[in-house]
Amino acid sequence: MGSKLKVAGWVLAGAVAGALATMQLQATARSAMSPLPIEDMQQLAAVFDLVKRSYVEPVDEKKLIRDAIGGMVAGLDPHSAYFEGQAFKEFHEGISGKFTGVGIQIEMEDGLVKVVSPIEGSPADRAGVKTGDLITRIDDTAVKGLTMDQAIKRMRGPSNTKVMLTILRKAENRTFPVSIVREEIKTKSVRSRVVEPGYAWIRINQFQEPTLRDFAEQLKDIFKQEPGLKGLVLDLRNDPGGLLDVAVGVSAAFLPRDAVVVTTNGQIAESRSSLRAAPAYYSRDGNDVLASIPALIKNVPVVVLVNEGSASASEIVAGALKDHKRAVIMGSQTFGKGSVQSELTRLPMPNTSLKITTARYYTPSGQSIQAKGIVPDVLVDETAEGSPYAVLRMREADLDRHLGAAAGASDAKKDAAREKAREEALRKLEEASNAAGKDKDKAPPRLPEFGSNEDFQLQQALNRLKGKPVQVSKTQVERKPGEAATN
Repeated sequence: MGSKLKVAGWVLAGAVAGALATMQLQATARSAMSPLPIEDMQQLAAVFDLVKRSYVEPVDEKKLIRDAIGGMVAGLDPHSAYFEGQAFKEFHEGISGKFTGVGIQIEMEDGLVKVVSPIEGSPADRAGVKTGDLITRIDDTAVKGLTMDQAIKRMRGPSNTKVMLTILRKAENRTFPVSIVREEIKTKSVRSRVVEPGYAWIRINQFQEPTLRDFAEQLKDIFKQEPGLKGLVLDLRNDPGGLLDVAVGVSAAFLPRDAVVVTTNGQIAESRSSLRAAPAYYSRDGNDVLASIPALIKNVPVVVLVNEGSASASEIVAGALKDHKRAVIMGSQTFGKGSVQSELTRLPMPNTSLKITTARYYTPSGQSIQAKGIVPDVLVDETAEGSPYAVLRMREADLDRHLGAAAGASDAKKDAAREKAREEALRKLEEASNAAGKDKDKAPPRLPEFGSNEDFQLQQALNRLKGKPVQVSKTQVERKPGEAATN
């Protein structure tokens, strides 16, 4: 890696994507290759001048420029973006694993915010917010109709400020307000537990700056409880990705030293690299956080669980362990984000940066998973009855302007097939919801919490580790790029 690839920042993981790597790119690289298109720049200046002088109302010049920059970058692909101000701050909060808010992990359920888990020791935890609580109002705003991002922004805010959450607790059949004072929260991206004697489960929900250290500590705790560990389930389901160096480190925990984890290839020399299972590629401060984990981890049988929500850094880990035959991959075909983004901060204005796609990445065997994803060794449904929500999850191939997207009629055909499958799934869910209003036994299926005793895919992973029969999917087939997922 040397000076070519300095992983010092990150490159996006969000609801639809994830992989991170910050490369120190030469700011003049492109201009050295070709001159600026003077006529086009003059056209841009002319349009700016006409809008400023002729628009029906006065316009903010700075806003026009920001919008022009944002449009330029957004037109590249769905993972490139321009950050400034609050967006810049929130982007770096996502990388660091720290933010200011109430401290809950959430998901959306029936248009409301559902508490998946309060973060231990957080203001929400101390206020008595519980797993399963539904948030119906945030201050004076009804949650119904808000997106998850909108709800999150309303719950976050400066430290030592108050937010009022209205809680619906179905188990107690009551609704009540809770006043919470915001403070800095350190998120936990790694959870684990010993499922039964000899077998453990460890989950990564995002690849952030503290993740590798937390991962190593959790592994040590597992081995303290189970020194003779017989099998481990690494759960990457719904993990949108994150920092590239952290993905390399997690892979390195299981692979032989110096094994290739991932290669990248882009337009300029700095974006062409081979990242290996060695501290030089994942250690930020020269301290190898993996040095203290038990050596047995290199040989313990491993199953990796993935699904359509596993993206980018998650796919890098799954692809590396699959290609090196170090783990069995189980679940559903992954998201399919096979590109690397770099954050470029060499801009004149403070608190601004560009996050742009600078490379494609390839698994150790040289395979690109762009718009396709990692195909599990064993396809397993989310429940014994099937995967009711799989087709509703977004994939890389669903995103406009994704790398390698087909053009013209073939694209329209792909979208039509995908939308037809989604509409059918939504219709079935709506019918089930309507029926549930008359008969609670006919409510739409609810997926169990990851890692719980009711987690069907986890139970199948444990069966695989024990050499027992696995209930494989009867409906899932390998999805080619552009094909709709099977429901």
